[in-house]
Amino acid sequence: MSLARAVSTIVIGVCLAASCSGDDSGTVTPPVPVDTTTVTPTGSGARCEDGKARDYPCARVDLVSRLRKDQVGAEEGLVNDIWGWHDRVTRTEWALVGHSGGTSFVNLNDPQFPVYTGILPLSAGATKSVWRDIKVYRNHAFIVADGAGEHGMQVFDLTELRSVTEPPVTFTATATYTRIHSAHNIVINEETGFAYSVGSNGGGDTCGGGLHMIDIRVPTDPQFEGCFADITTGYQGTGYTHDAMCIVYRGPDTEHRSREVCFGSNETGLSIADVTDKQEPFALTSVSYPAVGYSHQGWIDEAHEYFYMNDEFDEFASQGATRTLVWDVKDLDDPIVVKEFLSETQATDHNLYVVGDLMFQSNYRVGLRILNIADRENPREIAFFDTEPNGGDVAGTNGSWSNYPFFTSGLIAVTSMDEGVFFVRRTGGN
Repeated sequence: MSLARAVSTIVIGVCLAASCSGDDSGTVTPPVPVDTTTVTPTGSGARCEDGKARDYPCARVDLVSRLRKDQVGAEEGLVNDIWGWHDRVTRTEWALVGHSGGTSFVNLNDPQFPVYTGILPLSAGATKSVWRDIKVYRNHAFIVADGAGEHGMQVFDLTELRSVTEPPVTFTATATYTRIHSAHNIVINEETGFAYSVGSNGGGDTCGGGLHMIDIRVPTDPQFEGCFADITTGYQGTGYTHDAMCIVYRGPDTEHRSREVCFGSNETGLSIADVTDKQEPFALTSVSYPAVGYSHQGWIDEAHEYFYMNDEFDEFASQGATRTLVWDVKDLDDPIVVKEFLSETQATDHNLYVVGDLMFQSNYRVGLRILNIADRENPREIAFFDTEPNGGDVAGTNGSWSNYPFFTSGLIAVTSMDEGVFFVRRTGGN
């Protein structure tokens, strides 16, 4: 069990035992009464005016709608990861919402009235877990869960969603890849058609918790291709990777241009590996940074020059400002931290994503924070939506788990562990 998983288990276990009530949890009463016996959408949108959208603190972000966790089939446990799918045939955007019991699908044809369309439960024989991760490739969802026993990687044909006329429906997996059991995350390079299970554990081919490489070019027939783990990284001595981003590199380092490169957040620092040849992957470099707590996750900019990383536990150690690490990766053999961006908040940071000149951070107890990174080495916060108005601006691992900012419509989906899923839209300038 990783350090992050162990600490999170303690914190989340306390939350569950206490039913997550009161000011400490950030639980809020729904601002609009909803009949919980149906799956009727809430219609709970509100403009951000005078610093609030309904009861939610905000700046330059409107609330379009919200579904509580019981309204997405997550009556028990927590809502966690989220991803999206754009059906180019029907032109419908879908939110894929992870939670302890499975993955739920929300139709966003009318984002003011999102429709919970169905659920893919966890694999037969697996156990419920607070960790689930989802990615999409060629109209298929690929889903893993951590600490869930023999869960494997579920594959689900998302085009099945088109035929649902009486929601919600309980779906079955189109295929299940069983060479992994539990895994913390699934990473997909859509350009090459390869998936990378990271943090694999509990049986199967764990690859030391590093990159377990899978050919998914035929989505319903995944094939194992090899392992990579940099044992110079991590707290466990196995090369454990907590999360990663794998790309076909097109940055300024001509030596590595057009190679498939993975940037791993490996507990104790950044790992960069060349995985072009799945039979002979190799490390380019690994490097740590000052006051490391737990290198958690990151995303690269579109020019492949800067990598933005969050450290999940540094806020616990210092009780200081939320810190985002800005890596200059123009030389892949010599990445350098050129900036430690310190927010005005103190909350623990979690997942972040980059779209153009904007960075979208889910920072647990202070919700979604949006940063302008047009000046790559000097981020500045320009907007936010706090999904946890009673959570307090302190370190802690309850609140907003993740967000999905890649919808072409500009809609942003944001999960909150106890509050459900929010659909918001940025307003104003940069």
